[in-house]
Amino acid sequence: MKTLSSIQNPELKKLRLLHQKARERKKSHLFVVEGEREILKAIKGGYRFESIFIHEEASGDFEDLLDVDVDNHIYSLETDLFERLSIRSGSEKIIAVAHSKTHELAQLKLKDTAIILVIEAPEKPGNIGALYRTAAAAKIDAVIIANPKTDFYNPNSIRSSLGCVFLLPTAIATSEEVITFLKEQKITITTAAIHPNAIAYDQYDYSPPCALVMGTESTGLDKLWLEQTNQNLIIPMAKEVDSLNLSVSAGILMYESQRKNNRF
Repeated sequence: MKTLSSIQNPELKKLRLLHQKARERKKSHLFVVEGEREILKAIKGGYRFESIFIHEEASGDFEDLLDVDVDNHIYSLETDLFERLSIRSGSEKIIAVAHSKTHELAQLKLKDTAIILVIEAPEKPGNIGALYRTAAAAKIDAVIIANPKTDFYNPNSIRSSLGCVFLLPTAIATSEEVITFLKEQKITITTAAIHPNAIAYDQYDYSPPCALVMGTESTGLDKLWLEQTNQNLIIPMAKEVDSLNLSVSAGILMYESQRKNNRF
């Protein structure tokens, strides 16, 4: 294991760029995973690693974890250097650079009994992470992101999901492409939207295969989804409140769909 001691090292310069720049992550098809729990989930999700960086005081703590295929090298970082590169405020002792996946719709293989989450135009990495954490807990079969507004491998999405972004099959495409895919797969489209024909979320049966489609908190779903939906759903709220947090709303629908299908 080679020890690095200079921030000017090319490997560390690349690590910093991958942390900070979505453009660099997209160009290189690489991203950063920080933390043992997150790295273990990435391994479980079938991700490959290019390099791994370990705090010098923890060089002997990850022997089991390091029994993975790493393209290049495993490095030990001096304390000050590791803390400069970490975004986790000293709570973690390991950082990895991993290869991203393509996330094409054609690669998404779904069962006839699938319940999937579709998120249109998510912007906040923290919200995306929270959605994945809940989707994994609720045993959702897959996630589709339509018209993404932020990089899927944003470090804040990974951190807020506690690595759950790596556990769920994911596809990324335009809304038009996603709708075509759902219809070809004969997946029922249910949308969270205020509409005259909407019914309360707990009155719907969620017969699979079924897609739960969520829009943004500020603007809701694009009208294209409202034109193609099979059923609009609403979550009753107090009159004083006009909206729920996206991850909370999605969590309610995900757990209700699984409850109706006796998944727990």
